[in-house]
Amino acid sequence: MTKKEILDSLELPLVAAPMFIISQTQLVLECCKNGILGTFPALNNRSTEGFEEWVIEIKDGIKKHEAETGKKAAPYGVNLIVHRTNPRLEKDLEVVVRQKVPVVVTSLGAVSDLVDEVHSYGGLVFHDVINTRHAQKAIDAGVDGLILVCAGAGGHAGTHNPIPFVTEVRKMFDGAILLSGALSNGRDIATALQMGADLAYMGTRFINTNEAIASEDYQNMIIESGTSDIVYTASISGVNGNYLKGSLEAAGITKEIWETKAKIDFGKLEAGSDVKAWKNVWGAGQGVATIHDRLPVSELTNRMKIEFQKALHSQAQLLDRYS
Repeated sequence: MTKKEILDSLELPLVAAPMFIISQTQLVLECCKNGILGTFPALNNRSTEGFEEWVIEIKDGIKKHEAETGKKAAPYGVNLIVHRTNPRLEKDLEVVVRQKVPVVVTSLGAVSDLVDEVHSYGGLVFHDVINTRHAQKAIDAGVDGLILVCAGAGGHAGTHNPIPFVTEVRKMFDGAILLSGALSNGRDIATALQMGADLAYMGTRFINTNEAIASEDYQNMIIESGTSDIVYTASISGVNGNYLKGSLEAAGITKEIWETKAKIDFGKLEAGSDVKAWKNVWGAGQGVATIHDRLPVSELTNRMKIEFQKALHSQAQLLDRYS
C-alpha cells in the first residue's frame, strides 16, 4: 500500500488514534465502516492470542460490511509499543505479519527490522514523534508516515506548535505526515491539510463516542472541561502527557505532586492503592474545549465530513477576495 492508496481509501483524511483501553474492536470497525482509518493498541488485549482474535474479528467485520453494502471500508491499523519494556512485541509482530495488518502505528522506538517485516507483505508503518530528532530516526528506519504529536494532544504529547513543526518535517520527509494535537472537528481536519499535513490524527474526540470503552464520568468530564483543565505532567507515567485535571484531583494527585518530575507511586496516594494510571487518571487533549456531546461514530463522522467540506468551500471563496 502506498501513500496515495491510503489517502484514496478514505472518505475523510482522518485517523482515529489508538488509545489505551478506549480503542477496541467496535470502535475500530465503526471508524472503518464510516470511511476513516480506525486503530487500536495491541496491548489493549491482555494476550497475544486475544489480540489476534481481535484482528480477525475486525477483518471479518469489514468483509461482512463490504458484502452487505457493496461499499469499500477504510483500512484499519494496530499500534505496537517498540520498547524493551514491552515483552509481547515479538509475538504481537508475528500476528501483524501473519494477518497482514494494513497499517502499523509504532511508538517509543523506530526499528528498521520491524519496518522491513511490515513492508514484506505491503503494509505501512506510521511512527509518532514529538521533535525533529525523533523524526529523523524514524525516517532512517524507513517508516512510511510520521505522526507529529504537537502541543495540546491527549496522552503523551509534545510541546511544538504544529505550524513550524509540519513545515520543518516536510523539508525532511516526502512520506505521509499525520498531524495530532487538539483536533476535534471537520474544520480542524481542513486546517491540518492547509498546514501541509496529509492526514489528521484525532484521539480525544473519539473518547466521547458510543463505541469507545470509556465511563460516563470520563465522557462527562470531557464535555465539562476546557483548555485550562488539561494538565501536562510526567508524574503519571514518567513521560510528559496531558490529563484531565479533575481526574488527577479525584485520585488525590495535587498540583504539588503533578508538578514534580518523579513518577508517582500510586500506592502511597491518600485515595488508596486502587488508583491506577489511565484507569482512574484520564488522558485528554486541549480539544476538550470544543467537545460538547457523546454520539455514535457514524453521526460524528458524518458531521465531520460536512464540516470539512464547508471549510474547504470557505477557503476557496477567499480566492475571490485575495486573488
